[in-house]
Amino acid sequence: MKIKFLKKGLKVDGKYYPCWYSGSKNTKYGEHVTVYLKNYDRLPDALKSELDVKSDTEKQTDYIMKDRIIIPREHKYFNLVESMAV
Repeated sequence: MKIKFLKKGLKVDGKYYPCWYSGSKNTKYGEHVTVYLKNYDRLPDALKSELDVKSDTEKQTDYIMKDRIIIPREHKYFNLVESMAV
């Protein structure tokens, strides 16, 4: 799987996903960067093994959330993505 972080998006195996980045510190995840998708595309399942992909979608109540990725400080992509965080 080829992952490329761009200033305004994420490319996974050549498919572009528009997103934005936000850095944060909190008690649940510690210091981390969150990647928020701008649309409702689902990220590929193979990406979930490499990155911590979250979705709070609840299909029974039609509560649809956009995917987001949590990248902790220890992760190899942290410094790269943190430099793009707003």
